[in-house]
Amino acid sequence: MKWISAISKKRLKLIIYGFILFGIAVLIRLFYVQVIQHDKLTELAKQNWDREIPFASERGEIVDRNGEILVTNKLAPTLYFMPAQNDDIEGAANQIASVLNLDAQKLYEKMNTRAYLVKLAPEAKNISYEQAVQIQGLKIDGLYSGVDYVRHYPFGQLLSRFIGFTGYDTQGLAGIEYQYDQVLTSKDAAIRLFTDAKGNSLPHVDDEWREGDQGATVQLTIDLDVQKVVERELSQAMKKYDADQALAMAMNVNTGEILALSSYPTYDPANFEDVDQSIYNRNLPVWMTYEPGSTFKIITLSAALEEGVVNLENDRFYDKGYTIVEDSRLRCWKREGHGSETFLEVVENSCNPGFIEMGQRVGSQKLMEYIKKFGFGESTGSNIAGEASGILFSEEAFGPVEHATTSFGQGIAVTPIQQVQAVAATVNGGKLFTPYVVSKVIDSETGNTILENQPSLKRTVVSEETSAKVRSALESVVANGSGRAAFRDGLRIGGKTGTAQKVANGRYKDGEYIVSFIGFAPADNPEIVVYVAIDNPKAATVFGSTIAAPIVGQIIEDVAPTVGIEVDREGQMEKEYRWGDAITERVPNLVGFSVDEIMKLQYPFKLEFHGKGTTVKTQLPEPENIISNDGTIHLYLEENN
Repeated sequence: MKWISAISKKRLKLIIYGFILFGIAVLIRLFYVQVIQHDKLTELAKQNWDREIPFASERGEIVDRNGEILVTNKLAPTLYFMPAQNDDIEGAANQIASVLNLDAQKLYEKMNTRAYLVKLAPEAKNISYEQAVQIQGLKIDGLYSGVDYVRHYPFGQLLSRFIGFTGYDTQGLAGIEYQYDQVLTSKDAAIRLFTDAKGNSLPHVDDEWREGDQGATVQLTIDLDVQKVVERELSQAMKKYDADQALAMAMNVNTGEILALSSYPTYDPANFEDVDQSIYNRNLPVWMTYEPGSTFKIITLSAALEEGVVNLENDRFYDKGYTIVEDSRLRCWKREGHGSETFLEVVENSCNPGFIEMGQRVGSQKLMEYIKKFGFGESTGSNIAGEASGILFSEEAFGPVEHATTSFGQGIAVTPIQQVQAVAATVNGGKLFTPYVVSKVIDSETGNTILENQPSLKRTVVSEETSAKVRSALESVVANGSGRAAFRDGLRIGGKTGTAQKVANGRYKDGEYIVSFIGFAPADNPEIVVYVAIDNPKAATVFGSTIAAPIVGQIIEDVAPTVGIEVDREGQMEKEYRWGDAITERVPNLVGFSVDEIMKLQYPFKLEFHGKGTTVKTQLPEPENIISNDGTIHLYLEENN
């Protein structure tokens, strides 16, 4: 019995020790679970209980170079419904439908489901703030308003073919909205509601807030004030000339920053479904390719001057109205020809045979080298979506006729942005800059810069000496040649016209042209280059000189204060009088003169006196401005003390 008793005691001790160890293990496990893993397990449990009501964070804004908002967001709530929390779903559906003007039966069918949480979309997505307030005032059980936003374009159609738009879920679908969607997109916040399996709220667990992140701000190089002027002029041109389409571009010649970019017809990005997709998918200044016409002659001129094969003042050329190249008769726009002219007059007159002569002096291989050095035949690297590369002749196909037609801008296809990039280089000292339109990307919450673009110099194409000669020749085109309609006193505009017949299926379209003008200012120290092209204008006289040139002149005049161009007549080429021009004179300085003295001078202008007194204090227009002989000078008087 003692032996049995001893064995039993040992077994009993082992059992007791086992229980003690098990108890210790349980206590350690409870401590680990309840203390060390408390937060983790609580969060996992909450994930089984929670139902999130999304509160959208704001998509990033798009602003101009000065921080002016071009695209922002507008509050547009979305409704969510928890069926388990409402005993009268049909009544709730009727109430909501009455406010939103919806089909109550269809809304009831969506709300009366076994789902934990129903998003009432698209019926009650992006409703107005006023509607949301009215519905919340009904105090419908189980109904929640999620904060949501829609894109807001405060300037409507302005810049729309470049900016693009977002879709149903605020995802970028076109333009900058699409291209920079990743940085513009936000991370949504949410209210976390904790419920049981039936959707009933858990009384012992408080609701929580999950933080979101706002999208980044995209800052453009666009200047809103410049853009407004450009779009105003294009809109008027479309109506005046009943054009098929029109485009314009303005760029800082010394940095490559694009200041304005416009395509017409345009559209409202908030209602993009109302227009054909070809409108919002084609940003014309970078997408459209066509024969440039005479604006391309600037490249031939630059190559000829850089190679030293022509002297604009001393070399002469005789234009009989055409040139024969390999049995092909290549005509000048002036059928009878310009006769004997200097090469400066060749440029002023936009004489095709004269430019053919320049191109031949440069040589076919050398001319093509310059064309490629100026950036034609490849993308500019602007990173604007949809940019085309243009079309040049292959080396094998570049025969004497192709060489000749290329010299005056025919037979090749280029994009507007390529022309702007190249002409900027010809007038800024020969430096070819990469055009760009996004200045920086900024963290909306911290203000830190995420990405920043700087001016990028590709290469030097021509010398400063050649560039100065090109500037002078193109200023002469505006003062005395085909670009006279762009002349603005004191702004020293230079530029070149272009008139190119449209091509379709390899053939020229009868009576359809693209007329253009590319201008820059001031000619002695350029700041801005502006390009305008009007596609198929319906007017009696269809030339770049009569349609596009005055538009560019007006744009430069109106944006001059914005881009820092001051009126300066020193060194300016005076516009020569031609038959049909209004007879003009410089405004005399009449400040300080008495009324009696002025009346004795017998000016041809109409004089209007304002105020009381005998002496002129101020006048409009100011002295040295140009005024037509039948114009009016307003004189403001004061008493002579």
